[in-house]
Amino acid sequence: MNGIESNVPAGGSHAPRAIPDEGLAGRRALVTGGSRGLGAAIVRRLAAAGATVFAAARTAPPEGSLPARFLTADLADPDGARQLAERVRDAAGGVDILIDNAGAGSAPEDTLTRPQETWRSDLEVNLLSAVRLDQELVPGMVERGSGVVVHVSSIASHLPQPGQAAYAAAKAAMNSYSRSLAAEVGPAGVRVVCVLPGFIATPGAIAHHQKIADRQGVSLEEAQRDLAARLNVPMNRPGTPEDAAELVAFLVSERARWLTGSQFRVDGGILAQV
Repeated sequence: MNGIESNVPAGGSHAPRAIPDEGLAGRRALVTGGSRGLGAAIVRRLAAAGATVFAAARTAPPEGSLPARFLTADLADPDGARQLAERVRDAAGGVDILIDNAGAGSAPEDTLTRPQETWRSDLEVNLLSAVRLDQELVPGMVERGSGVVVHVSSIASHLPQPGQAAYAAAKAAMNSYSRSLAAEVGPAGVRVVCVLPGFIATPGAIAHHQKIADRQGVSLEEAQRDLAARLNVPMNRPGTPEDAAELVAFLVSERARWLTGSQFRVDGGILAQV
């Protein structure tokens, strides 16, 4: 023996690598839009890493389905962010991690005839709800000298789909706002990053894919492969909410302590840019 301990067990195969301590144990996290889909996956991932998680949404998830304290909140209401922040501060004193994930697109409309109210509603839901919640909770991070904000945007901000100009514009504004906020709060030790999911098979997306499959008389998997081909997805499949949640978990961890003001795509390679 050379005096160096071996990590190879007796059977000769390498033992699975342990996940390093992510520094999230005991951290207080709030995930908006956290009752289903990507938000719920983020809630589960952060809780698994030891964070104390609050999930907020307009509709409550099934009882006991999430490892989080659920708070009902309508962030499209201008008072919704203030009310949610007050409840979180009362319960935990503030947050160390804020995931601005709440968002939704209005129905497809031709850009030149799209009603003005849909432009306003898309901006309210996809941009201003995050701005208002940040204004309520990020000052506490600045005061404490640490914290992470993740803005969940979309690849639609770079690759708008037909009929979705208002949603795409709101998400593009989110990207710019995220960069501006990062520059302002960075000197105080607070990081701000932007995550851009694309072609993620959330329950809602799967239901839509199933309708396409039924209409075409093919399987769900065949319909998703066809969609992947039309979107030029190199991975030839949709991602899962857990794929995106894993990126979020990394970005809020100590492993990403030098990352701020940037956009991170999780789209299977749809956007052909570095």
